[in-house]
Amino acid sequence: MSTTAGTTWLTVPDLVDLLGISQSRVRRLFDERILLAVRVDGVLRVPADFILDGEPLGDLRGTLMVLADAGFTDEEAMHWLLNDEESLGTTPIAALRARRKAEVRRVAQALGF
Repeated sequence: MSTTAGTTWLTVPDLVDLLGISQSRVRRLFDERILLAVRVDGVLRVPADFILDGEPLGDLRGTLMVLADAGFTDEEAMHWLLNDEESLGTTPIAALRARRKAEVRRVAQALGF
């Protein structure tokens, strides 16, 4: 996967420090689809935009589930979240951070059809 210009990436140790939780708990966040990680240069990484106020972005999990239901792989979901989406006028992750969850999920659902 190519990285998106301007994205700040966090490693698992970064997340341990930032969230104040154990490495095994960070990995559970991935397993539970609370956070999405992909390998960048061989290292598991999460975009810093997926963290808000020291916590995983609350609206991310449901959006990840919608994308998975639409047939997206983790890499495709990451790409979609971090790149401009014309119908949103911004990146989906920026729209989620702006509390536009319903709009983002509506666009994500339409991608599956």
